[in-house]
Amino acid sequence: MTTTRTARSTSRTRRATRPVSADEQTTTRDRIADVAARLFGWDDLKPAQVEAVESLLAGRDTFGIMPTGFGKSAIYQVTGALLDGPTVVVSPLIALQADQVAGLVGHPDAPPAVDVNSGHTDDENDESWRRVDAGEVTYVFLAPEQLARDETVERLARAGVSLLVVDEAHCVSSWGHDFRPDYLHLGEIVERLGRPPVLALTATGSGPVRDEVIERLRLRDPLVISRGFDRPNLSLAVHRHGDEAEKRRAIVEQVAQLTTPGIVYVATRKESERYAEQIADRCPDRTVEAYHAGLRSAERGALHERFHAGEMDVIVATSAFGMGIDKPDVRFVVHADVPESLDAYYQEIGRAGRDGEPADATLHYRAEDLSLRSFFAAGLPSRAELRRVHAAIRASSGPVKRKAISEATELKPRQVSRLVDLLLEAGVVAESKTGYEVTTDLASKEAAEQARQVAEGRERVEKSRIEMMRTYAESHGCRRRFLLGYFGEEAPERCGNCDDCRAAAAEPDRPADAEEARVDDPAHAPLFDPDTRVSHPAWGEGTVMSTEGDRMTVFFEGEGYKVLALEAVAEHHLLTAV
Repeated sequence: MTTTRTARSTSRTRRATRPVSADEQTTTRDRIADVAARLFGWDDLKPAQVEAVESLLAGRDTFGIMPTGFGKSAIYQVTGALLDGPTVVVSPLIALQADQVAGLVGHPDAPPAVDVNSGHTDDENDESWRRVDAGEVTYVFLAPEQLARDETVERLARAGVSLLVVDEAHCVSSWGHDFRPDYLHLGEIVERLGRPPVLALTATGSGPVRDEVIERLRLRDPLVISRGFDRPNLSLAVHRHGDEAEKRRAIVEQVAQLTTPGIVYVATRKESERYAEQIADRCPDRTVEAYHAGLRSAERGALHERFHAGEMDVIVATSAFGMGIDKPDVRFVVHADVPESLDAYYQEIGRAGRDGEPADATLHYRAEDLSLRSFFAAGLPSRAELRRVHAAIRASSGPVKRKAISEATELKPRQVSRLVDLLLEAGVVAESKTGYEVTTDLASKEAAEQARQVAEGRERVEKSRIEMMRTYAESHGCRRRFLLGYFGEEAPERCGNCDDCRAAAAEPDRPADAEEARVDDPAHAPLFDPDTRVSHPAWGEGTVMSTEGDRMTVFFEGEGYKVLALEAVAEHHLLTAV
């Protein structure tokens, strides 16, 4: 499914856009085509890439949700080459920044780029900043943590940023699987940079995640370009197991039979090392390594490089082995443990088969495994600590920075960031260019309670996302249809390339289960189309995700995912369109 839509504006301030004449549009497209071919060697950009570049050149915020390998980076590379002033790319990993800079260096005629991060020496970073100050650089790659520093933002503001790019934009969503707190402040930073156009990019994101990205980044009337989540070359399967030992044997044996290279995802550091050892013992002729956040940065970087260079057959990893993995010939992704959400699962299996050739995506599942994910999802902030942070902000004579809050409360900076974010979301604290200040006359106890309620809502959402993983693992019917429905996309009843579809094809006389039989039953036609905003009397506003058989899935901001019976919704008028 291919869609282009204009999202609801999350700001009362909207950028006026002058209509573009046909002649002007032709001229712009000619310039885009010329730069793409002359500087980067691309003779034929995709229509969606051209559409996004046109939008940005017209000064409009743009949100691209495009599958891995689609060519998202080409959008900002071509746009940056056509604008005056540097393009700042916010990228979450040093390795990913290095790959992007290397890609630009690989085009001899491309404009110059630098990445400023802890992977370089102070002298190297100083030289990069000197080049930025001198106007010698077109692309500047930074981590979101660096933009939390006032001196960095002020330096970029003086340089006259022409475009801000937020790569892996799902990290800005507290419901996203790679949530990064420092991404939350990018909306304010955009304003401090003089409000250049913003390009947000991600390869995944359900409707609620997309909406929150738009809100958090303060995108103004953004053009949202979505280019389908379907990866038909991925063979989807779920293997259910009764006990841990049997599951472990099955995983090791499957990996031994699969074509390499491949990735095995596990939940913990200990399991990554244990599975790596067992797979290596079973496959002595294969190179198998464990990867997790407990390794030194240099070790992780070396493993990245070896995997990309084809020097490794199997890597057994936690979710730390994630963004920046752009190896086209990964032939399988096996999950030994249940991921935290379908968003995370789809992102991780998307690392297989990027060359378009067949690849396997298998989830090994025990219902008991979900208890570990539920444990990870739990953990509410202390009311006392919330009160301390709010009181510290309130006691200040003016806006106060996070560092000062940390010193006043004797809490670690990371704790302060999390607590301030909750107070911001609760609306009892506001962020400005100069720091944080209270927005109401509430006492710190009441303000802390409001923030605590926000945290409780987040916890309910996280647990509902885990339940959606359970539903996927235990459901009958086409798995691809289920996944695409979760992302708000319609799909055929049968994809032909998942375990259930293969079973159905092997047994043509097999009775259809109740859910499958109802798919085409007019009595169970969808009450609302995907992406429809609805309201429930108890759960408030939400977004319709999909309808499967006699059930529909709706995401409610304060409650998470709810699966509702169509009959009950219709009979009791439980949902109304907003």
